[in-house]
Amino acid sequence: MKILVFSSLAYSLVNFRGALLCRMKEAGHDVVAVAPDDDPVVAAWLRERNIEFRTISMNRTGMKPMEDIRTLLGYIKLILTERPGLILAYTQKPIIYGGIAARLTGNVPFYALMSGLGYLFSPDGSKPGLKRSIFLRLYREGVRRAVKIFVFNRDDHEDMIAAGIVDQTQKVIQVPGSGVDTTYFVQQPLPAGAPHFLMVGRLMRDKGVYEFLEAARKLTADYPAARFSILGRAEDSNPTGISQDDIPRLQSDYPVTFLGETTDVRPYLAQSSVFVLPSYYREGLPRTILEALATGRAVITTDMPGCRDPIEAGVNGLIIPRQDSIALANAMRSFIQNPGQAEEMGAKSRAIAEAVYDVAKVNDILTGHMGLQHSSNTHATSAAPFVAKQA
Repeated sequence: MKILVFSSLAYSLVNFRGALLCRMKEAGHDVVAVAPDDDPVVAAWLRERNIEFRTISMNRTGMKPMEDIRTLLGYIKLILTERPGLILAYTQKPIIYGGIAARLTGNVPFYALMSGLGYLFSPDGSKPGLKRSIFLRLYREGVRRAVKIFVFNRDDHEDMIAAGIVDQTQKVIQVPGSGVDTTYFVQQPLPAGAPHFLMVGRLMRDKGVYEFLEAARKLTADYPAARFSILGRAEDSNPTGISQDDIPRLQSDYPVTFLGETTDVRPYLAQSSVFVLPSYYREGLPRTILEALATGRAVITTDMPGCRDPIEAGVNGLIIPRQDSIALANAMRSFIQNPGQAEEMGAKSRAIAEAVYDVAKVNDILTGHMGLQHSSNTHATSAAPFVAKQA
């Protein structure tokens, strides 16, 4: 069978879906990966694995009707040319326009992988308005004929029903996120010395950057040896983004080191004691948390959909209210005052990563629901060597 996989960014095809693409290929299917940007590194990685790569133009973040129509027409032309037996799309615009294109070209079996509901379901973007109304209508049209819709956390299905994106009759299936390669992200011993709290994520207000900064400032007076770092790229064009120009001021005002972005997060996780993600963005199931679990790190995160799902409070981490720097500081303080807690919880994190979130197990679920499993049940371990920027 020929399978089209629609994405909104080339690197995500291999960084988040590489194992799944390889799994489909190893099961005997012809796989065509589709993105709007022509990334030569990604194209070469896919080519080495006999996975074809196509580009379809897309405005990833804005709502520009003419550009979105161009994306829809590009998908329609590609479907008519490739004649796939199945289409899998993930992230908002590929799901919306991929789903509509699949319907307009003869109801090609269409599956939507909803990795998160995003900004318009976060506190900053959830207010009623024309943009939100248009988005919800388009989303509803995109998934109206989807064979199945995959979600990453237990809240998204109910919220999609409440928003009118799906109805009670549609098949919505929860899967354990994108999964994590537990052979690539291996358990690491905790570093010696004072606790090091690491946050990984794009520099956005609703990822909890300012809560992390304030918590670090609250703790430094009493625990000057404790260290606080943020790893992630600046977001100059995002509506809640923190720009590159803001970083020198923030680094001067707060006792936090900004590490920039990286192509390999593993050394930074290994140098950390506790992983922190104080996000109030509407996550699906943050890949960064799964990578921290696999590395054997306790996690502090918020009581938000997606963030809380992989955390057993008091077992492998702590869950705090969103937008609460005092609660975050208190959670960090508990690790400073109880040095053995990070090691004990970190061991639990690794066990949970292996039991629930291993990428091979996640791909078993996905390919099983799409009827793509091969009788040999092979796994795409060849996906691991690719590393890419943090999302």
